[in-house]
Amino acid sequence: MKNLIDLEKKVNSDLATKINNSNIKHQQLYLNIQSKDLIDVVIFLKTNNETNFKQLIEITAADYPEKEKRFKMIYLLLSHEFNQRILIDYEINENEIVKSLTSIFPSANWMEREVFDMYGINFTGHPDLRRILTDYNFEGYPLRKDFPLTGHNEVRYSEDKKKVIYEKVKLEQNYRNFDYESPWEGTKYIKVQTKK
Repeated sequence: MKNLIDLEKKVNSDLATKINNSNIKHQQLYLNIQSKDLIDVVIFLKTNNETNFKQLIEITAADYPEKEKRFKMIYLLLSHEFNQRILIDYEINENEIVKSLTSIFPSANWMEREVFDMYGINFTGHPDLRRILTDYNFEGYPLRKDFPLTGHNEVRYSEDKKKVIYEKVKLEQNYRNFDYESPWEGTKYIKVQTKK
């Protein structure tokens, strides 16, 4: 497709029952679908000669803990031939299992492992779904909104034991000096020095 308006018409006419909503923003086509239609939509976009979205750029998720369907899955595809991008999204429940795209795009392997590691979203049909960015003993999912900012455990090397150890996070407040002044006004100790 030469332009996004024609692409949107083509996608909506050929996939009429599978597209909930479509719009053009930021020179990209955005499609909202149901999770069950993901494979059909992606295969159509990749194999149709008028679309040619042959590269998977990204798979990610967004966490909305206040919503009934907590996660939004987001897929970004690129057509080199037409220099166009398309963004596909759908919402899922916290424990819902998502279909893997590894059979269509082998590069999805790494991206789906990242989503699993950071959000705890499982993929069915994935050949090797395990943590990729965090340690194997890591607790929780760091990009979920309910994950504590300090984490659950601290990992450090112990000179006494001569190995890496895990400890519960301890935050000592006694020696912390909080400065609530505006950085534009400067801190008190700098103001005092400049007056002398």
